[in-house]
Amino acid sequence: MYQKIVAPLDGSELAECVLPHVEAVGKGCEVRDVILIRVIEPLEIPTRGGLAFSKDDRHQMQAEQRSEAEKYLKQVAARLKEKGLIVRSEILEGKAPEAIAEYTKKNEVDLIVLATHGRSGLSRWYWGSVADRILRSVCVPVLMVRAPGCFPGI
Repeated sequence: MYQKIVAPLDGSELAECVLPHVEAVGKGCEVRDVILIRVIEPLEIPTRGGLAFSKDDRHQMQAEQRSEAEKYLKQVAARLKEKGLIVRSEILEGKAPEAIAEYTKKNEVDLIVLATHGRSGLSRWYWGSVADRILRSVCVPVLMVRAPGCFPGI
């Protein structure tokens, strides 16, 4: 049923709570491809008070972000490979919901497995919900995993 699964990760323990689910679905469905995704969002650096970074500085910061993301994804992929899954990783650039939705469409992904903070009310309004925006912008099944310790709310 599922042959290509995407798991967006942001480097947090919260995001990694999806990994046991990815493993279970991957093994149970004999998935041929698990793709770990990390999205590097554009740098938004305030220039208030005369503080500004040169173009070279911004490129250097983005290169460091990419390097850290590659290292992180390599470590996570190795853990899943040890469990018998076929895993690769991708680094995308842009706003996370849009980048993940576009990748999903272009690469014929069958399932997205992602974590959600389970925020509600004012917190959700203020911070937004990346998971919700992904859910509403893709046409494939999305398995949303609640963060450990999540409390239901309105």
